Amino acid sequence: MANNNNHLVIMAGGVGSRFWPMSTAEHPKQFIDVLGIGKSLLQLTVERFQTICNPENVWVVTNQKYADIVHQQLPDMPVSNILCEPCRRNTAPCIAYVSWRIKSKNPKANIVVSPSDHVVLDTQEFRRVVTECLKFTGESDAIVTLGMKPTRPETGYGYIQADLSSKSLRNKEIFRVDSFREKPDIETARQYISKNNYFWNAGIFIWNVSTIVNAFRIYQPQMAKIFESLLPIYGTDKEQAEIDRLFPECESISVDYAIMEKADEIFVCPASFGWSDLGTWGSLQEQSKKDLSGNACIGQDIRLFESHNCIIHTTQEKKVVIQGLDGYIVAENNNTLLICKLSEEQRIKQFSQSPQS
Repeated sequence: MANNNNHLVIMAGGVGSRFWPMSTAEHPKQFIDVLGIGKSLLQLTVERFQTICNPENVWVVTNQKYADIVHQQLPDMPVSNILCEPCRRNTAPCIAYVSWRIKSKNPKANIVVSPSDHVVLDTQEFRRVVTECLKFTGESDAIVTLGMKPTRPETGYGYIQADLSSKSLRNKEIFRVDSFREKPDIETARQYISKNNYFWNAGIFIWNVSTIVNAFRIYQPQMAKIFESLLPIYGTDKEQAEIDRLFPECESISVDYAIMEKADEIFVCPASFGWSDLGTWGSLQEQSKKDLSGNACIGQDIRLFESHNCIIHTTQEKKVVIQGLDGYIVAENNNTLLICKLSEEQRIKQFSQSPQS
């Protein structure tokens, strides 16, 4: 049974197109059935919080042009809980806006902030960890972030350095944060994973609404002043117009820089539940079920011969036959076909935007 004070905030304003041609700026990956299971990443995100948070307490902060698709994909969520940013200002203004909006409705709210486009394989363990963290923040002024136990020297994630000698008295799974580290080079990443107190920063935050609002008042007073001034009009027909007017005045800054690296009561809960931010085709291959030759296939009828370590994503084709590929991406969407080496995928966007020769 979900706690009525639990609220879920999903950040869904990203316009990334790293899964080209499947995702584009007009249709980013959070709204796409990346895994080929009939549900978008956004829908899967809401689904894994079902026992934690009631539908009326789910909030999505997104770009104005995506509001309709959010409503289409999440029909059980109140339309008034879709908050529209008039422009991109990184995660701190996004979180500040929704925090004051929730505070106006429920001053006792306990909040989980989650990206919209990540994958979790072990939802039962995920729910257990999040529930424990919500209990912790509901009884304290702590800010908690989830730290993923690293499985490889990854250069694409930021890291959290934990003080494992300093367990919380309320929960022995939660530790104080020593520092946040930027995305490292490969040698630094190897050093991190050789120790047991470095964790991937998943960008999932847990706090009560009073804690985060007060943190903004202390560390980002100008931003706090903007959203505090709107308390009388939240939930009214004047809200969007005032947000459109004032939101662009906010500094473009991440919540990590704005709050997490400055506040004192910052904790991390190390966890392992099959997490991935699905930032690359390679990460999708890693998270997908593979055949004995290491191929991950997402589509109706895909037949591979003498092929190894490929990711094939062809959900719009009736039958696909591939022979003789090793370490390739094959992806098709809306009359566009991509065939590219996995090792060269960082150049995909460059290829797609180059004029035809």
